[in-house]
This record gives sequence, structure tokens and C-alpha cells, in this order.
Amino acid sequence: MKITFVMTYAGTSGGTRVIATHARQLMNRGHQVQVFSTAARPANLRRKVSTLVRTGKLPPVFKPGKSFFDGTGIPHTPIDQFRPLTDADLPDADVVVATWWETAPWVLALSASKGAKAFFIQHYETWGGQTEEVDAAWRLPLHKIVISRWLADLAAQKFADRDISHVPNSVDMQLFHAPPRGKQPRPTVGLLYNPHWIKGCSVSLRAIAQARKVLPDLDLVAFGEKPEVESLPLGPQSRLTLNPPQENIRDLYAQCDVWLCGSRSEGFHLPPLEAMACRCPVVSTEVGGPLDTIEEGRNGFLVKVEDHAALADRLVKVLQLSDQKWQEMSDAAYATACRYTWQDAAVLMERALEAAIAKNVPRAGRLGAVR
Repeated sequence: MKITFVMTYAGTSGGTRVIATHARQLMNRGHQVQVFSTAARPANLRRKVSTLVRTGKLPPVFKPGKSFFDGTGIPHTPIDQFRPLTDADLPDADVVVATWWETAPWVLALSASKGAKAFFIQHYETWGGQTEEVDAAWRLPLHKIVISRWLADLAAQKFADRDISHVPNSVDMQLFHAPPRGKQPRPTVGLLYNPHWIKGCSVSLRAIAQARKVLPDLDLVAFGEKPEVESLPLGPQSRLTLNPPQENIRDLYAQCDVWLCGSRSEGFHLPPLEAMACRCPVVSTEVGGPLDTIEEGRNGFLVKVEDHAALADRLVKVLQLSDQKWQEMSDAAYATACRYTWQDAAVLMERALEAAIAKNVPRAGRLGAVR
């Protein structure tokens, strides 16, 4: 197949990494893949106000920089401005894939020669206050490909679309792995440090502070792209690693007895699954990928969003396990990660794109489905 991915800003977000991984895997399977991305869209007034009210800060400004496509050999054409991509920008292909709600109407408007239309959905992206626009994108007659079951359920329940493809995110077991191990000499919890409100770091840090009332010697290992901010201090007995190389992140996971995710919302969220690949049990809020991968009490625990007290309780529960019980949970976490490979995901993505081609109907015959 000739496959085109249409993106907005292609930086170092987890979503970009997923698209780059799929592109590389599809190329390994013999397909011709090209990726086209725009510059980041400047925040409009509504988004600025919405973000300021919710977080007390203006939304970040994305400047050209590193990308997960750099040095990969994946054909990537960045456009130096934010604008709809049109027939003039893109090659003829068998299938063209929107990868963000703003790109969905662009893809729908392309001529048939650019390929069957698909929409790769990694989240319900309403946090900027643009719910109506996101809902309109979900209603477009594009074949939906989702990364987690809650997104599939949302498509069915909110948009009455059950003819979709589920392609779960996976983990690179050659990159993320660890030998069997015991607990650390001092109890250690790990987390992804990200000041964005949706990532719930404030929830996680409250949980850690509460857990320290039971385990005062609890250490924290964290990594992230941004340095510690005054409004979100990591506190004592903490170590933050900034922008670690991908091959070093597994060592950080392997230093932890439990990985913590206090997110308020996630499409999937790869770090918990990567931590499992490094034999680390996970305690998480009920979001994204953890809903699909965590088996209660076997490889980790799930709690309600915002419930820092429950997170603290489960952290302590994992950290106070006997060596044997912790080893069983560690092994179960590793076994879970082994069930999710990018090679398997590539097969599912291939089938999803074939499904988009099979159901391709001339646009004029599908306009009635848009509302």
C-alpha cells in the first residue's frame, strides 16, 4: 500500500512517537509511507482563556525543534506554517490518514486519488475547549482507528459508530526490558513529571506525600521534558532526570518498585506499559491504556481519577508486599507487556487501513452521514 499520514506539529510528544513507530513498522512490512506535518497552530483566544482558567497559565507555544521522525529514515515533509493540507501538498496514495481532529476535515476534502480516508484517534481531544469541533471531526465519514477500548466505546456510545478498528499501543521490548529483580533497598516510586494539568502530577505528588506518612523513607524517581516548576515541587528524596535518551529510560523504570500514574485523562499513555516491560507494577487512575492493561491486584491497581488517597493506599500496598508477592506482581507486569508488541500492532494497523480501503465510498455518497 501507499500510505500517507497527515499531521499537525510533529515534535516529541507521545502521540508523534506512536505515529512514527507505526510508519516505521509499516515500512518494514513493505509499504510505501510518507508523513506530512504542519507547523503548530497558534492558540486562539478561546483556548488561551480556557487554559488560563483551568491551569492558571497560558497554553505552551510549540517552536520548531526535535522530532521523533529525525534520523528514522521515514519520509517526512514538514510544512513551515499551520494551514490545511490539500491535494497540491500530498501524493496520490491508496489510503490517507488524519491523525488529529483538525486534520480530519482536511483529509475528507482530498480528492479520491489521494486514497481512502481514515482517522487515527489517540484521544478525545477536548481539553482546549473545542468540544464542538472535535465532535464534528468524529462524525465525519472517515474510518476510525483507535488506540484503546475506551475510545472505541466512546465512538459507539456518543457517535453511534461501531465499525471501527482497535489498534492498541505497544511497547518495544528490545528497548524496554529488565531482568528479574527484587525490590529496591529503599522503597521507590516512579512517575512521569509533566506540569500539564491533564497529566495529574499534582494528584500523584499528593499521593506520594500521603504514602510517606506510612513509608517516610520513600524515594521518588521521575523523568520528563521540563524542569521542576515552583507550583509543582517534587519535594524531598526526589530525583528528576530531564530528557533522558530513550535507551536510558528503561534504567529509570528498573529502579522503581512501583510506577505511578495520576493522570486526569489519557488516550493511552505509554509509560505505564513501558514500566511493566521493565518489571515494574503500576498504580494508576482509571485512564487510557491502564484500563486495558492493569489486572487488579495481579500486575497493579486502578483507582478513580483525582483520588489521591486511594493512590496512596495502593502505593503502600505494593511497597509493603513481601519479596515473594512483589516478585509475582513484577513478573505479571512483565508478562502483560509481552502481550503488546509493535509487530502485532503493525498487523492490526495494516488490517485497519485495508478496512478503510474496502469501505471507501465516493464522497458524494457519504455526505448524508455528516451532521
